[in-house]
Amino acid sequence: MTVAPAYDWIRHHAAYTPDALAVVDLHSGRRMDYRAFDRRVDACANFLREGLGVGVGDRVAILAHNSSDHFELKFACRRIGAIFLPLNWRLALPELEFIAGDAEPRVLIAGDGFMEVARAIQKSVGTPHLLDCCDGADSRYERGLAKSVGRAAVEPQTHDDTWALVYTSGTTGRPKGARLTHGQAVYHAVNSSMAVEITRNTVNLAVLPLFHVGGLHLFSCCVFHFGGAVLVMRTFDPGDFLGYLADEDLGITHAFGVPTNFLFASQHEDFAKTDLSRLVCVGVGGASPPLTLLETYAERGVIVQNGWGMTETCTLGTIISKDRALEKIGSSGQAVMHTSLRIVDPEGRDVGTDETGELWIKGPTITPGYWNRPDANESSFTDGWFHTGDAARMDEEGFVTIVDRYKDMFISGGENVYPVEVENVIYQLDGIAETAVIGVGDDRWGEVGRAFVVTKDGSNLTEEAIVGHCRQNLAGFKVPKSVRFLDELPHNATGKILKHQLPRD
Repeated sequence: MTVAPAYDWIRHHAAYTPDALAVVDLHSGRRMDYRAFDRRVDACANFLREGLGVGVGDRVAILAHNSSDHFELKFACRRIGAIFLPLNWRLALPELEFIAGDAEPRVLIAGDGFMEVARAIQKSVGTPHLLDCCDGADSRYERGLAKSVGRAAVEPQTHDDTWALVYTSGTTGRPKGARLTHGQAVYHAVNSSMAVEITRNTVNLAVLPLFHVGGLHLFSCCVFHFGGAVLVMRTFDPGDFLGYLADEDLGITHAFGVPTNFLFASQHEDFAKTDLSRLVCVGVGGASPPLTLLETYAERGVIVQNGWGMTETCTLGTIISKDRALEKIGSSGQAVMHTSLRIVDPEGRDVGTDETGELWIKGPTITPGYWNRPDANESSFTDGWFHTGDAARMDEEGFVTIVDRYKDMFISGGENVYPVEVENVIYQLDGIAETAVIGVGDDRWGEVGRAFVVTKDGSNLTEEAIVGHCRQNLAGFKVPKSVRFLDELPHNATGKILKHQLPRD
C-alpha cells in the first residue's frame, strides 16, 4: 500500500493566498503574510540544512519562550525532513539533560534568557550546534537566516514520517518522547476544524506554551492548515489576554487554554468590560473546568467548549459542541470525527453504558509510538488501541466523562505531574524511609502536590528541606506545596501503598 505524501502547507498558502496574514508575534511586533512567512521558512530550512548540516530525521531543538520562531522552525523541519523538538523551559536542568540525551538533537536553539541552561545541556550531552535567537533581534539564528536566501528544496515526506517529538512525563519517572507524524497533524486539523469552526478567516490567539502539544496544535496547527492567522503570546498574562481579545484590529476569533488561564482572566478587573463578541470558539482542556467558570463565561455570551486529549493523541480525542455544552456540563464531549473510543475493564472488555472503565482510543491521530521506548510501546497498545490510563464513562449518546486517572498523574495549572517522578527526587534525601505524593485540590491551580513522608529513626528532615530539595531538582509545578510526616503509610497485603487512603483535606 502506498503511504500518502505529506504536503507543505505554508508553501501552498504562499502560492494561493500570499497576502493573507499568517502570523503575528505579539511580543516583538513581527507580522508576516504567507508570502513573507514562506520566505522565512525557506531561509530557516536552508540554514539548517546547508549551514548546520541537518539531514532527514535529525532533531532540531528549541528552548525559548513562545515566539513565531517556533512555527517557522517547525515548518522548516517539515521542508527538510527533520524532526522538531520543543523543550519545556519550565523543567529543571537534570530533566532537560535527560530529554536532550534521549533525543540527541543536532541543533539546540536557545531564546533570550536560556543560553546558560542551553550551554549546560550542550556540555552534558554533546549537542553539535548551539545558537541563540532573540525574537528577531540580532543573533546567530537571525544572521544564519539572513545568509540563507533562495528557494529551499522540499524533502519528500509521508504521513507516517515523524514531524515533531514532544516529551511527556511517564509513570516510570522518566519523560517519554511521543512521536507526532505528518498524518496525525493533518487528521487533527480536520477533526478540530470541524468541531470549532476553523476557516481561512480564523484568527487564533496562541496562549499555551509552544513546548506543549496543546500550544502547537490547538488551534494553531489547524489554522495554518486552513490558511488563517496565528497570533502568538510570549507568556500568558490575564490582562494582556483580555486586551488582545478586546482589540478590534486584531479580530481574534479563537483561543484555547487550560482552566487556569480562563479562571485568571475572569478574575481580572477588565473582564466585565472586555468585548468578547467576536469570539467564535473558546476551547479548554488539560483539566475539567469548574461549573462556576463555565457559567461565568456563559453569562458573557461565551460558550466554553471542553475537550479531552493527550500528547499521544495529538491533542483532541473528544470535544463538546457549543449546542450541548451547558446541557452536558462536566462532560468532555464526544469523539472527534476520525477517532474511535472504547471504555474497557481491566481485561480489555467493553463495559456497559455509564459504567466506569479505562478509556482506549484508536485512529489516525494517535502516536505510532514513543522515541527509544519499545517497552512503553508494547505496554501502551492493544491491537492498535492506545491505553490512555484515564478512567471514564460514556453515556448512551457517546458523551465521555473523565472520572479519574488509573495512573497516579494529577494536573496542576494545566501541567501533568506524575507522583513517582517527585517521589524519586524525595528519595534522594538521606533520612527518607518511605514517601508517597498525591494531588490535592487547590482553588488557584486546580490541584497541587502533597508529599507524605515517613522518616528514618534519628532523621531531622523538615518540610522546608524537602520542598527546597524538590525545587532544586524539579520544575516548579511539580514541587509539592505541602509535606505531612506520618509514622507509616497505608499498605495493602502485598505491600502496595494505598494512596486513596491518604488524607486530602
